[in-house]
Amino acid sequence: MAGAKPAVEWLASVAPDPEACRREWERNPRGVTLLPAGKAWDVLVVPGTLGRPALAVLTRMRDRPGPVLVDLADERMGFFVPPGTAECWLGTGIRTVGAGTWITVPYPTRPTTALRWLLPPDGSGRLTDPVLLELALHEAAACLAVDEGG
Repeated sequence: MAGAKPAVEWLASVAPDPEACRREWERNPRGVTLLPAGKAWDVLVVPGTLGRPALAVLTRMRDRPGPVLVDLADERMGFFVPPGTAECWLGTGIRTVGAGTWITVPYPTRPTTALRWLLPPDGSGRLTDPVLLELALHEAAACLAVDEGG
């Protein structure tokens, strides 16, 4: 798990006790931990049907967006964005996870029963630009509407 160390350190840095969080997380057989949002990142949770095409648009716009979580049923995707984004985001069907909230986060290199990283963090602190994400979501929604005949 040496390759995961920078990502683990970056993610755990927001915990009230980063060292205790990291140790418990590494020992947890479920491979998940709860981390507070709003410190190093916020998360925008998007329906998978919109998130997948939006991610495809994002990857065409930029080499690599920030970390992206997905539930195992591919029903929801979580885009890691800069802190403060959640409090000003307006978007129907998009859940925001920001200051004062917590999110379940899987260990970067370990499969879990509920979540997985579609794009794992690399430890650099790279996040998805919310302006680019909004543009990607609009483009994805427009393409979905055309595909559905609307």
